Amino acid sequence: MKESVTTYLEGQIVNEEVEFTLVELCQASGASQDEVTLWVAEGAFAPHGAEPHEWRFSGATLRRVRTARRLAHDLEINPPGIALVLDLLDEIDALRANPRRARSA
Repeated sequence: MKESVTTYLEGQIVNEEVEFTLVELCQASGASQDEVTLWVAEGAFAPHGAEPHEWRFSGATLRRVRTARRLAHDLEINPPGIALVLDLLDEIDALRANPRRARSA
């Protein structure tokens, strides 16, 4: 007799044109303001605005912050490492989206 496995996925659809403040981004992602501030300092995210109270993040940043939080908490990667991993993940996504580019590189 086969045993069935049920997997539940949780997600949120966020329009990439939506903007989050630092507080809203932290509430939506579960990351602390200190963590996000460190990641911004390392170049993992590029908010609009000069000061943290002025920062605005795109909807696409929410996914990156959630990934950064998992990297920091689950794998204990430091902020510079998180910025590097996020850049590498973006490159992998770009290569998968355009397989011809990957073959010519």
